[in-house]
Amino acid sequence: MTSANLTARGAATRSRIVEAAADLLLAHGVGGTSLDDIRERTGTSKSQLFHYFPGGKSELVGAIAGFQSGRFVEAQRPWLDRLDTWADWDGWRDAVLAHYAGQPHFGCPIGAVAAEVAGNDEKLAAELHGHMERWRGYLLAGLVRMRDNGLLRAEADPEQLSLVLLAALQGGKLLSQSMRSHAPLAAALDGALAALRSWSVVA
Repeated sequence: MTSANLTARGAATRSRIVEAAADLLLAHGVGGTSLDDIRERTGTSKSQLFHYFPGGKSELVGAIAGFQSGRFVEAQRPWLDRLDTWADWDGWRDAVLAHYAGQPHFGCPIGAVAAEVAGNDEKLAAELHGHMERWRGYLLAGLVRMRDNGLLRAEADPEQLSLVLLAALQGGKLLSQSMRSHAPLAAALDGALAALRSWSVVA
């Protein structure tokens, strides 16, 4: 059930449940978080939880992933909507680090869930892939603009470079989680941006 099918009050309640459960899921993972844990954290009854999420835990996890994806995209603005100058890319890098530094946990909300459900829940995995692709789409669009504006060499491949950036970010977050430090993420982003600048028309 989506918020579009609910009254304003019902949509607000559903959103409250999703937001309250989001950090719980990030802290303990999908497998380590039960519906009873979520009910206790959100102060909802079993019937109420299934009213808003008739698909059960899978639907709730999908809603949480959508919430986290939207929150992360907003944290990258206004840089994410432009990314057509080197200053914009530096601002984007700083915004990503600031967002994750402000989280109570080191893991990536989308990447961590995607890794855990891969092969177990195809529908949920497809939803998570969609969030990643929409996010990458912003990076891809910026890279295309950079090439079209003459800041990247004509032979630069925006598709490949967008994958490099996303892979660096996700790899950096994984190391940050295991090392309990944001330094790996900063290093990964700096390395990816250095690779991007190697395609600059300016030596």
